Amino acid sequence: MNLNIDAEKQNKYDAIVVGTGISGGWAAKELTEKGLKTLVLERGRDVKHIVDYPTMTKDPWQLPHAGKLSHEELKLYPVQSRTFWVNQANKHFYVNDLENPYTEIKPFDWIRGYHVGGRSIIWGKQTYRLSDLDFEANSKDGMGIDWPIRYKDISPWYDYVESYIGVSGRAEGLVHLPDGKFLPPMEMNCVEEVFRDQVSKKFDGRKVTIGRVAHVTSPLAHDPSRGVCQSRNLCDRGCPYGAYFSSNASTLPAAMKTGNMTLRPYSIVHSIIYDEKMGKAVGVKVLDAETKEEIDFFAPVLFLNASTLGSTFILLNSVSSRFPNGLGNASDQLGRNLMDHQYRAGAEGDVDGFEDRYYVGRRPNGIYIPRFRNVGKDKRTDYLRGFGYQGGGSREGWMRGVAELAFGADLKEALTTPGNWRFGITGFGECLPYSDNRVTLNKDKRDIHGLPTLSVDAEWKENEKAMRKDMKVAAAEMLEAAGFKNVKMYDGADNIGLGIHEMGTARMGLDPKTSVLNKWNQVHEVPNVFVTDGAAMTSSACQNPSLTYMAMTARAADHAVSELKKGNLK
Repeated sequence: MNLNIDAEKQNKYDAIVVGTGISGGWAAKELTEKGLKTLVLERGRDVKHIVDYPTMTKDPWQLPHAGKLSHEELKLYPVQSRTFWVNQANKHFYVNDLENPYTEIKPFDWIRGYHVGGRSIIWGKQTYRLSDLDFEANSKDGMGIDWPIRYKDISPWYDYVESYIGVSGRAEGLVHLPDGKFLPPMEMNCVEEVFRDQVSKKFDGRKVTIGRVAHVTSPLAHDPSRGVCQSRNLCDRGCPYGAYFSSNASTLPAAMKTGNMTLRPYSIVHSIIYDEKMGKAVGVKVLDAETKEEIDFFAPVLFLNASTLGSTFILLNSVSSRFPNGLGNASDQLGRNLMDHQYRAGAEGDVDGFEDRYYVGRRPNGIYIPRFRNVGKDKRTDYLRGFGYQGGGSREGWMRGVAELAFGADLKEALTTPGNWRFGITGFGECLPYSDNRVTLNKDKRDIHGLPTLSVDAEWKENEKAMRKDMKVAAAEMLEAAGFKNVKMYDGADNIGLGIHEMGTARMGLDPKTSVLNKWNQVHEVPNVFVTDGAAMTSSACQNPSLTYMAMTARAADHAVSELKKGNLK
């Protein structure tokens, strides 16, 4: 290839980070704080903390259409609206599906946010560590390939990340769900405490704890700009207090303070520039979303953090004589082993009593039941791995008045009293890595910018379906054991993708013949390219994965800077 030398000099940096979400923000922070002049590229618009949260303080009656999307707006979000979460208060943080198409060979719900901060603005903040139960699972049961790391390799980086972002939670002493560096836990309400005590009493080895969440519950000495959670539960609008972790409130401002970050929004990275003679990646090709100009940027270190499928798209679309099927794809594993967490299967019921008890605020968190299946003595023969539960108890609010037959003074009187107590839990189940659950490049269908798109061919298989049945049954058993009434199982059958924990497609591994990345998240054949978002995951576990992405990113950035200083990446 022939490089434009003048352009290279003008657009040269020490490092380039693609993406500004959960992991991209961490890559930007770590690389800039370690002294690297870093270009951070975001395909969407800029979103500044507080300044660009237009609905953060609006009351329900200030939102049009009672907060719901209009029929015309729904046409723009046919995929994003499958979550039932997209509404008038947060629609600006979800992509326009018509402008960003993809092909569903089998149903796949791809939920995206293209802007600075990405989905870190709208994520659920549930923050859990993986353990060796997870890192060793593939090798022990023969599914997939072995992880190239173990808990001891990433544990100090979990410490580092948790201490910085602020994670509230309670230590429980479980080996398979390691404790972390916790801020004070949020409180359970009275019904949740009853449930916790009854489950502990009647089910050996099961634990009910408060959710571990990236919400600040006491001031952070190292970052006084972030306030304490106000229990508004309006997080997906953007938090003006910075109380929950997002790239916008935390890592990107930290990177900016160094003076080493250049943030460039509206910059769509569509491929990596690979120099055949040098045998390394030298930069990225960018399409300016506003001017449609093609620009090349150069750096000796590249971090892909464009989200699982975004990073994989870039690699698949980066072809050369050496890599005709995508950069680093000699193993043919790029795009394969797509995973997610299945959920929306569980149980719910009524709770009698406690009519004189209530709670303060709208806690943006629930309870968590760590995995108990295929742990210790609790073995199953019908499926591998396991699941955890999230949920909680609450009292019905004024919305129950929608179906109320009363009117006038009688209706007003009825709604001044809190409604009945309800309790529910939903499972989050592990998905095994399957080679044929994959994404491929589709050059026949183009997006609004004229770029190729992805085709997704993935589904839940028999192991997940068997697990899903147990998720319902086990949930009902615990609710009934706690004395709750009218317990009903439910299964809101979901497609892969709806858990919004898509993972895999550029997995880590020990052998370049069966994996894309090594133990430091480097592309085996192109070691100056790092992938530290969900694409790197070798198995999915059943815990929310974002903390692991952040820890892997901090660890990889430390390694990258060390290798750069040694001259191994130049």
